[in-house]
Amino acid sequence: MTRLVSTALPFSPVKQIQRNILYFLLLIAASSLHGYAHAQRLDTGSIFSQPIQMDEVIVKSGFDVNAFIRRVQTDTTFYKAFRSMHLIEYSAVNSFLVFDRKEQVVASMDSRTKQLRANGCRTTKVLEQKTTGDFFKRNGEYNYYTAELFAYLFLAPSPVCGENDIVAGAMDARGKGQKEKSKYELKQLIFNPGAKVSGVPFMGDRASIFEAGEAEKYSFKIEQQEYEGQSCYVFRIMPKSGYERAVIYDELSTWFRKSDYSIVARDYTLSYHTLVYDFDVRMKVRTKEIGGRLYPTSIAYDGNWHVLTKKRERVKFTVEIAPQVQ
Repeated sequence: MTRLVSTALPFSPVKQIQRNILYFLLLIAASSLHGYAHAQRLDTGSIFSQPIQMDEVIVKSGFDVNAFIRRVQTDTTFYKAFRSMHLIEYSAVNSFLVFDRKEQVVASMDSRTKQLRANGCRTTKVLEQKTTGDFFKRNGEYNYYTAELFAYLFLAPSPVCGENDIVAGAMDARGKGQKEKSKYELKQLIFNPGAKVSGVPFMGDRASIFEAGEAEKYSFKIEQQEYEGQSCYVFRIMPKSGYERAVIYDELSTWFRKSDYSIVARDYTLSYHTLVYDFDVRMKVRTKEIGGRLYPTSIAYDGNWHVLTKKRERVKFTVEIAPQVQ
């Protein structure tokens, strides 16, 4: 049975905390998402007063570290790729698996969707959808919160109009109301990893990985690497030995294409444990240049998370996107 469920999320206090935590986990670049108009305004000196490891080839080339860091800080390519996706038609193959504690699949959803454009608006059409287990409740709502947020991020059952791919100032725009506040927070989390997270209790400044008090817990590395035939600089952030359980980011790696410093890939691994919630999440995002523009083409999420009073969710999903560019 094909369903395109409403993506309006409730905002009760418990749901609010639950949603904000999952927003933090979903550091992906997705759908009605927003982006990275301005990367976080970081103090280069404070970040990189920590040692930076570099490949010998990079060192010998006279690589300008400060110029590279400035590019990292002011990147808009990741954001623009997702805003550009709103302006075209594309097909997507979506796979969603829910596991129990014995790693057995208890629910699933496989679908093919297509984003349509007409009269300056985009909508999502479900071409095919199959589900198993209790993926949906009897009333047709999603039975898993990760699935509910997936729909909120990736599906547009009603027309969304008046969008553009202008990045200047878009990241800083704050609308009114709880939903708009949540969208703003989500933009910061997805396209500005390392920024301070609000709305998630007991986390404090642990997400501010570039600031004093957190930066010294991490190792920073710049290396040269080929990625799908493209020569790239890879900027990696990983916890130092002894700090593995004291930090949130287990890995944050970004591939910058040498020719123009566009972000072609980003990997995230995050984990954190409190008495109220815990999570262990891995994500991979890939982009590709098509018709002279960069678009997201692959998103993979593998997460195990739990919030007090709610059932634990062990979920994997992938989204494979095929932009249809004239």
